[in-house]
Amino acid sequence: MSRRAEQDVPGLVERARAGEARAVARLISLVEDESPLLREVMAALAPHTGNAQVIGITGSPGVGKSTSTNALVSELRASGKRVGVLAVDPSSPFSGGALLGDRVRMQDHALDRDVYIRSMASRGHLGGLAWTTPQALRVLDAAGCDVILVETVGVGQSEVEIAGLADTTMVLLAPGMGDGIQAAKAGILEIGDLYVVNKADRDGAEQVRRDLRSMLALAERPEGAWRPPILMTVAQKGEGLPEVVAAIDDHRSWLDSSGELARRRSRRARDEIEAIAVTALRSRWGDVHGRSELDELATAVVAGRTDPYAAADELLATFTD
Repeated sequence: MSRRAEQDVPGLVERARAGEARAVARLISLVEDESPLLREVMAALAPHTGNAQVIGITGSPGVGKSTSTNALVSELRASGKRVGVLAVDPSSPFSGGALLGDRVRMQDHALDRDVYIRSMASRGHLGGLAWTTPQALRVLDAAGCDVILVETVGVGQSEVEIAGLADTTMVLLAPGMGDGIQAAKAGILEIGDLYVVNKADRDGAEQVRRDLRSMLALAERPEGAWRPPILMTVAQKGEGLPEVVAAIDDHRSWLDSSGELARRRSRRARDEIEAIAVTALRSRWGDVHGRSELDELATAVVAGRTDPYAAADELLATFTD
């Protein structure tokens, strides 16, 4: 796409909303590259967002997240929904780009104009997501996707960040991946809206389900709270996916009726605003790093002449002067 076309943000947004894949790709690239046009892009997208259902898919490496995502896309397309996929991969240490490339693993949908798949590099960001994932979600939302699937890196304990980004969080487990208790240790039992035991045709699948049921039973839930179901799938064969989609629909109905959807989205927007503000502040801190004030404050803390909190207050004061 030409540089001139890139500068035409309103035109780019309109083409994306019309379903032009190249325009969607360019907008997400502007997001990932933190382009100077990003503020204009987000302003143009804002009136067209808030319609897509965001589903987070998380779990430890090896449980079949990409295979399950691919199968779930097929099931959603069968019901006529337009689907976007953001597959967040570990970053290449050389290029900084996505390392695994989920496009390769989702070739079933490569020619479907109503499926948009994008691999995003985490670029060192912890939490299983890329820092720019919330903005990329806005692009796909404005582009008319009914459902957006966000598949996380699979980094275990720090992967719980997806719970703050998705309307519905689906946690995948599989037999043969270690004791089911490991799921609780990883913290993922606290974030799931539904749990899926994939590779259910393998030995030990029923044991994983029993372990999950026992652990979830220990959780104290208030009256009227959502009770996460435990489902069994063999994603590679497409088995159990209709039940997963039904559970997602049930959860969406509960979110709407309980008011939880509005609360989650408000919390998501608040976190996004905070992240942008903190990043901007850190950028300004980066400019300060080369200044003598910071070195002098660090020396004073080491020498015990001041404490880190007082030093931080003094540093912050430099931004308000």
